[in-house]
Amino acid sequence: MKFNLLKKDQNTKARAATLTTDHGVIETPIFMPVGTVGTVKGVHQRELKNDINPDIILGNTYHLYLRPQIEILEKAGGLHKFMNWDRNILTDSGGYQVYSLSANRKIKEEGVKFRSHIDGSYHVFTPENVMEIQRSIGADIIMAFDECTPYPCDYNYARRSMHMTHRWLERCINHLEKLPFKYGYSQAFFPIVQGSTYKDLRKQSAEYIANTNAVGNAIGGLSVGEPAEEMYAMTDVVCEILPEDKPRYLMGVGTPINILENIALGIDMFDCVMPTRNARNGMLFTAHGTINIKNRKWADDFSPIDEMGITWVDTEYSKAYLKHLFSVNELLGKQIATIHNLGFYLWLVREARKRILAGDFETWKTMMVTQMDKRL
Repeated sequence: MKFNLLKKDQNTKARAATLTTDHGVIETPIFMPVGTVGTVKGVHQRELKNDINPDIILGNTYHLYLRPQIEILEKAGGLHKFMNWDRNILTDSGGYQVYSLSANRKIKEEGVKFRSHIDGSYHVFTPENVMEIQRSIGADIIMAFDECTPYPCDYNYARRSMHMTHRWLERCINHLEKLPFKYGYSQAFFPIVQGSTYKDLRKQSAEYIANTNAVGNAIGGLSVGEPAEEMYAMTDVVCEILPEDKPRYLMGVGTPINILENIALGIDMFDCVMPTRNARNGMLFTAHGTINIKNRKWADDFSPIDEMGITWVDTEYSKAYLKHLFSVNELLGKQIATIHNLGFYLWLVREARKRILAGDFETWKTMMVTQMDKRL
């Protein structure tokens, strides 16, 4: 994997770069649509490629391990071939999903024993077998196995968890060196900074992760309920330490405003279920604020979904029609809303990139944050 830093903004820490893997070039800043179980929910790969057009999407180790299971993915030749996707894929390690199964898992030094949310069967994730699973899935970028701490989190627990995440990281690295690539292309490995919302722990963890000299680095354990100001503060601390010549990935973030604020702090890569999940519940993101399309006020509004025309659905369908589809629980409504939201997120990060390259990112970001912080 190659990372080429093209330009840094003069007034913020925002950067524009390219990240190149065996499946192509990723222009950053980038938002990665979440394709948890081998699909970006509700969107055909054709629409994903031709309309939303992301350079990279995300898959989930925990969910893919349970279904369709690793044996099926290996027989298919990896996730790319299984889902007919010839661009980049990143897989998270399952650490966040294990965190979310708090009532059905036990964390020990060896790894995590958990019960499947599907059938209650018991499974174990260790740093070693998670590396093996991600080799079999075949993503271009794979993540270290870590523990994501909750918010709020006791300081001593956060410290113990951080050190265990570091020990797990060493096991990941050592085991990964023994595992050949499976499908004729390479995989890049990113470790993950932890430390909850404690500045000294985040600093320690960032220094530890930077010293592993990985090709890219991630920041985990944020966007788990903490105030946005704390997220930004922790991101700022970490970005001051993580090397400038490598990509920085902030996991699970976030709202359009969160994304712009974190780009300004030096983050290159984002993922979040928010645009797709909120779309299925009728919330649309636009450059001028959020729309709850279920509200009665849209029933006779025949203007385009988004007059900016970011995707084809924005100009082909009216707000009134989309409101109607949600009112009658028609699946097409959720699909249209999903395409719009993903299109908007990709437009936002690409426009941010243009502004960084043009030199007016800060002015544009300030305007956009003010505009988007409204309910229409």
